[in-house]
Order: sequence, then C-alpha cells, then structure tokens
Amino acid sequence: MTVVNHRCAVLGRPIAHSLSPVLHNAAYRALGLEDWSYGRHEVGEGDLHGFLAGLDPSWSGLSLTMPLKRTIQSYGTPDDSWARRLSVANTVVFDWDAVCPADAGLPAMRLYNTDVPGIVLAFEHAIGADANLDAIAGGTARAADPEGAAPRGARGADAADAAPDRDGGVAVVLGNGNTAMSAVAACTMMTAPRVGRIVVAARHPERNADAFHALAEAAGRSLRIVALDRAPAELAHADVAVSTMPAHAADPIAAAIAGGETPAPRGTLLDVVYDPRPTALMSAWAERGARAVGGQEMLLYQAVLQVWRMTGGDAAVLGIVEKPMRQALEEAL
Repeated sequence: MTVVNHRCAVLGRPIAHSLSPVLHNAAYRALGLEDWSYGRHEVGEGDLHGFLAGLDPSWSGLSLTMPLKRTIQSYGTPDDSWARRLSVANTVVFDWDAVCPADAGLPAMRLYNTDVPGIVLAFEHAIGADANLDAIAGGTARAADPEGAAPRGARGADAADAAPDRDGGVAVVLGNGNTAMSAVAACTMMTAPRVGRIVVAARHPERNADAFHALAEAAGRSLRIVALDRAPAELAHADVAVSTMPAHAADPIAAAIAGGETPAPRGTLLDVVYDPRPTALMSAWAERGARAVGGQEMLLYQAVLQVWRMTGGDAAVLGIVEKPMRQALEEAL
C-alpha cells in the first residue's frame, strides 16, 4: 500500500456533489505523484477551526467552497492579489515551517483565489482561443506584490493599470455573492472581448453594492446594479454573461429568454452550475442561437491552477495536467 505523504481536500457544506477529488487525483496520476491524495470533507463555518486544528504536516493544501471562502480569511495570508482585494479565497497552501498569525497552534496558510482566472480561461476556451495558462500563472505569480496590483490577464493586460474603458463590451453577472465578485473581477481581465461596462443583476441589489462599485472603479470599468427582474432585458445586450446563481434559481430568466420576451442573446454565457447539465438557462441561451458554457469549464481551470499552487508552483505542471484533468471530468459527468 502506498504511503500518503501529501494530503489535500475540498471543504464545504454541502460537499458530496463536488468533483474536485476527480480532478485533483487525475492530476496527481498525470504527474506521477503516487504519495499524494485528495478527498472531500463536510465542513461548515463553525467547524472550520476544529478541522484545521486536527491536521498534521502531511497536509499540503485545501480547496474551499461555500460557505468558507470568506471564513478562511481570518486564518491565512492572501498571497495573490485577487484573494487580497476581494477577501475571497478558494485555495489554501500550508506552510508548516511558520505559524498562523491568528492562532499559534495552526500552521501558516497562504490564500489564493483561482476562481477569477478560472473564469477568464473558461471564456478563452469557449471562444476557441488557446487557454493561456502560462500567462495567467505568470501574472498571478507576479501579483503577490506589496501594492496589491491586480493579476495580469490572459493576454498580459493588468486590470488595475488599465486605462478607463467605459465603451468596451458589456458583461452581465447574475447574483451578487462571493462567486459573483470573482466574476466581476474576471470581467475586468478579459480581452476577448474587452469588457468596458458591467451590469450586476441580483435579487437584493443593495447587498455588497459598495464592494462591486469599488472593484469596477479600480479597474476603470463602469458598473450598474439592477434588480433581478431586469436580467432578461440586460442579457439581450451582453457580450459576456456569467450566472453565479444556484441550480434552478435562474429558471425564470431562462423561461423569459426561451419565450421570446426579449431579443435573442448574442454573447457568450458561462453558467457556473454544472449539475444539472445543461441548466435551463444554458438550454434557452443555446436554443436562441448563442454560445453557452457549463460550469465544468470554470471548475476545470480553477482546479488546474490549484494543483499548480498546491504542488509547489512549478509552471511545467500546467502543461501536463490540463488534458488528463479534462478527460477525468468528462468521464465523471
């Protein structure tokens, strides 16, 4: 029996549906990392400290889903600029040679947000561009700077240093939670198309409003927040759309699009949900002649970047793991 010297896992609640173990274990096989394993653990906000306290130095990293992407902030140190600027992290890398500033009984934890570049890469793949993992990796590596500059995009453009561009393409983001924040950040990085104007449509428009406006303003983008019932009309004009809503929550919007209540969509939709697959929103979008992308693409690319971070940050990993991880995901779905 192989001795496991490096452990990783995904945490969250609920977690039984997660395909992260499929992806990460496929990467380990491709890399020949026989002493690495990746599992899943049901952990809520109140359980996180106890779980962390029970780990030993064989643990290398964690992936985080809801509701832990903000909870982890008090334990770790953001090590890329999106984790720092958004206060949202989906990736932990342990440093057992140092101690956690918040609790000397825990190891130091470096925090990353791979959701943002994962969304950018999902769109690149969807439009037929090569998913530029090397450029994303180089940018996120350079982003751990004292000034907190935004990570460079898939074509090398730095979102924080971009000239104001309020006349570029239109992006519409459904929802205004943590994943929606990452989606807005991703829109500021895109170059194909370049996004100049962003609309956030949400059930509770006032929630996180200041944070969304600050994020867009820092990147030189205009942003409006509207009520969710405005979504079908806004989506008709979108060059890029991202739905961050839970499964079936966007079904009424899908019905409006399918019923022809608004002009046909023309842009590319990414629905972060991958179960059911396709969602009603994706089906309605595609039936009216536009491109729809499932959440498995975002899931894949954010996981590729997590593997890169957790196994030591060697850029050669990126070119090795993408295809076997994609194959494993397709087989699982």
